[in-house]
Amino acid sequence: MTFELPLPPTPTLETERLILRPMRAEDAAATQRWFPDWELVKHLHAGIPWPYPPDGAETNMADCMAARARGEQLYWAITLKHGDDELIGRIDLKPNVAEQDMRGFWLARPWWGQGLMTEAAERVTQYAFEVLEWPFLYLNNAADNRGSHRIKEKQGAELIGVRPHAYVCGELLRETWILRREAWLARRGRA
Repeated sequence: MTFELPLPPTPTLETERLILRPMRAEDAAATQRWFPDWELVKHLHAGIPWPYPPDGAETNMADCMAARARGEQLYWAITLKHGDDELIGRIDLKPNVAEQDMRGFWLARPWWGQGLMTEAAERVTQYAFEVLEWPFLYLNNAADNRGSHRIKEKQGAELIGVRPHAYVCGELLRETWILRREAWLARRGRA
């Protein structure tokens, strides 16, 4: 198995409570509304401008759409299944093996603590392992980000390293994990 590019078009995925649909340019408005939140942004990579500029979401969306058009990354808008189709978060998947960074996500604060990000992460992981047939996912988070840490634990990922990394809030320790396809499938009873 190789991590072949270009990636296929981003499919719509569903969970019990969510619709993960391909991100689109008009999602910039909802992103700009939810994303400039220090508690949400502080544990993300230092490349994110802070304070978040008024055109931050529009600029980022253009970059994401260009990467998607080149087939380099998959981007899903996280929306509520019985909601109004507005983005409340985002989850990405990319074959970035060299940097050990293959999935990223954020969720607007009003929806924290409900298990929604775990639900989204499980569905995107299922797509990576069962459709794309990737053998593993490298995942990472700031060690201080207990919520993100817990999602990796729940998925059965193995912590393989901790090292300094630059985040929006400054330098922190970065946890790097590997989630292996066989272990994930076995945990779900699909070995």
